[in-house]
Amino acid sequence: MSTSDQLAAAVGAPSAPVAKPKTKAPVIIQQVLSEQFKKQLALAIPKHLSADRMARIAATELRKTPALLNTTPASFLGAVMQSAQLGLEPGSALGQAYLVPFNRKNKNGEWYKECQLILGYRGMIDLARRSGQVLSLNVYAVRKSDEFFYQLGLHPDIRHIPSPEAGRENQPIIFVYAVATLRGGGYQFEVMSRAEVEKVRSTSASYKADGEKSLWGTYFEDMAKKTVIRRLFKYLPVSIEALQVANVDAKREAGEKIDPNDVIDINAVTVEDFKDIEEGEVTQEQPTTEKSSDVQQ
Repeated sequence: MSTSDQLAAAVGAPSAPVAKPKTKAPVIIQQVLSEQFKKQLALAIPKHLSADRMARIAATELRKTPALLNTTPASFLGAVMQSAQLGLEPGSALGQAYLVPFNRKNKNGEWYKECQLILGYRGMIDLARRSGQVLSLNVYAVRKSDEFFYQLGLHPDIRHIPSPEAGRENQPIIFVYAVATLRGGGYQFEVMSRAEVEKVRSTSASYKADGEKSLWGTYFEDMAKKTVIRRLFKYLPVSIEALQVANVDAKREAGEKIDPNDVIDINAVTVEDFKDIEEGEVTQEQPTTEKSSDVQQ
């Protein structure tokens, strides 16, 4: 025992803490925080986001969802790149998009995990507004105690009066609906019953595999809202790219194979781009105050 430790023990003071050896971060975290990947993000990301912020958000998602650490690096980096190009932040903080691990089988019948980008309903609202033709898009859940009425035909109309009763938010959802206000005048809306929503949920690959632990199990209301917005997209004056994104998202959620013609034009990211940093070491940086331009309201 050192002299300082002996003196500390004599007066009852704690000994100096022993420094813990640094451990290497998982390779996938090293890759997502690498300067090479940030440079590629910077080429794809819109002005309202920064490559450094997107990389840190992706690394945070890896720590929050350990199953993502077992996904193939190429699929995870590709999903982050897709999110960046769409200008959507992944993760539950904003609910714009989610990085979700899926079980896949290779040609030899061996199982592996692949990361897929799944849109949130807030992300779909953001995509719709970017067209400039949709002034607003709102989505609501109807609870059992609410007063709700809608009609189609020559005079389509919708009426929803939420119940003032306490505990309304704990009552079961019976409908979800989305209403868009168009720049040229008029409205467009779509309504889905709970049974219709649950039918869509039953086709979800993640729900089949993980049940109540999946996005559908954890965020049923959010996923139901996204489902009705996705159906409304077919009737809105949005861009072809936004429609492609919605269609690809539906296929990913159902676990269907994505045809090359379905996928938006992005630069592929492969593990080969990061071979030179696999033996590197990542240390935790001290948090810094972000500029207001980096924080999305």
